Amino acid sequence: MKMLVFAALVVSASLTITASGQEKSVAAANKQVDSSLAADRAAATATRARVMRQTPDLIATTAKPRSDFNNHSEANHVNSSATALASESKTSPAVSTTDAKIGHSSLKPAGSPALMKPAPVKASPNPVTPVASGPTQVYRVGSGDVLDIQISAVPSGRSTLFTVLEDGALEYPLAGEPIIVGGMTTTEIASLLCQRIRVLDNPAVTVDVRDYASHTVTVSGLVTAPGTKILRREAVPLYTVLAESLVLSEAARATITREGVAPIVVDLKDPKLAATLIVPGDAIKVSGPPASPAEFFFVGGEINSPGQKPFYAGLTLTQAILASGGTKSAAGARVKVSRQGADGRLISEEFNLRKIQAGKIPDPVLQKGDRIEITTSN
Repeated sequence: MKMLVFAALVVSASLTITASGQEKSVAAANKQVDSSLAADRAAATATRARVMRQTPDLIATTAKPRSDFNNHSEANHVNSSATALASESKTSPAVSTTDAKIGHSSLKPAGSPALMKPAPVKASPNPVTPVASGPTQVYRVGSGDVLDIQISAVPSGRSTLFTVLEDGALEYPLAGEPIIVGGMTTTEIASLLCQRIRVLDNPAVTVDVRDYASHTVTVSGLVTAPGTKILRREAVPLYTVLAESLVLSEAARATITREGVAPIVVDLKDPKLAATLIVPGDAIKVSGPPASPAEFFFVGGEINSPGQKPFYAGLTLTQAILASGGTKSAAGARVKVSRQGADGRLISEEFNLRKIQAGKIPDPVLQKGDRIEITTSN
């Protein structure tokens, strides 16, 4: 029994000693692990600090706002790269100081727009040139025109109006000798004066036409205000001139006479023809519709004025007899009207003039070429 108790004590003491040794081993191991984790954590913190110091510059350089839609994705890519690197440094068991030094170039995505030079802007090989104005947009001065010439550096106390002489010359005191301006536009005249005026440095000259006199046309015929009309362009549509001349309602056509050109006949009812351009020197005559070909009827027998008579549409038998002087005293009541048929043969019909005059039968309407014969009372 004593031996058993002794053996139990020995076993209990052994277990106690073993447990104590294990506890010391575990504590030492834990201390070693904590030291290792602390070292790793310090290295990771240093690496993360360096990364975070470099990341703002990188983002500012790479993720600069742009007008295209790729800006947002590139900035996210940079932020993702920086976050991944920080995560790796935090979870890595051992990070060396050399590996932790990450420069800007290693974080910039390939093909980043921030690293690419902008493409040079090339000038257009075909520059836009001003389109020359047509005759309806241009006026070239001539003799008799009065020009208003203004110079910004010269006081406006003196008159600025100058008349173009008969030979197209302009006498402007500051330009020295007279200059020929006939056939030039006001812009061209202003440019010429800038070159000729030498008493001023780079004078600002503006030229306008105050009174138009050199471009004239004449209008006559069926208008309320005939006479000479002045054009304010090198050419104007016909309807513009006619509107100023007040065309009468019966007007139907206009004949334009132009030097060196055959007369131009314009139908005023046609809008396209009414827009025919009129140039200085034209003569315009407004007239009615063209006269229709002459048409006649013929009358004979017991009539006071027999022969060929003018015919017009709607002419009746009694009207034709009256237009021929009326019947003679020997005339009877029967009137014979003959008309040429389609085959060339005459077709005759008799009418009782007394009944027509009494309103008992209609008054027949004649046609051109009809032949009327007034019979005798017998």
